[in-house]
Amino acid sequence: MNKVKFAAGIVLVNALRFVRVFPNNDPIMGVMLPFARHQKWWNAAAFAFIAMVSFDLITSGIGAWTWVTAFTYAAIGIGAHFYFKNRQKIGLKNYLGAGIAGVLVFDFVTGVLFGPTLFGTPMELAFIAQIPFTALHLLSASVYIAVLAPLLDRHLVNSPQLSDERLAKLFFSDTKLKL
Repeated sequence: MNKVKFAAGIVLVNALRFVRVFPNNDPIMGVMLPFARHQKWWNAAAFAFIAMVSFDLITSGIGAWTWVTAFTYAAIGIGAHFYFKNRQKIGLKNYLGAGIAGVLVFDFVTGVLFGPTLFGTPMELAFIAQIPFTALHLLSASVYIAVLAPLLDRHLVNSPQLSDERLAKLFFSDTKLKL
């Protein structure tokens, strides 16, 4: 795993979540999917998990909801890795398909299945209330996927010029690398 890229992705996701461009602002999928494609299966899971936990730690504190959302997103990251694993050519259509499926699973598991358990809401009401929330979540995630996933895929996650070793030499060595 490239720790510098991983940390940069976490910082990017949390910074974008603070901006609140959308009512349901979720850049995690757009950043996680390139990691799911290019890294080991557990990296996408760890990325999604840490993104969820770190944001809650900064904003509202850690609670039962944090663990439900973090583990659900981690499972989606694992699923995304295996979706991309044997595909040679992956484009925006693949990223959007995986992201939309991931959002639908995430919102169903967290909002419809666990929401009533944690908050005492009737499941029927949770399902109906989840529809507009999921629509906004799909819009937000799709925009971030369309903008971030191809960009990060080409220029960050899969870039040999930005390896941990190369970045360490660039920033922490007396001799600067020529890019």
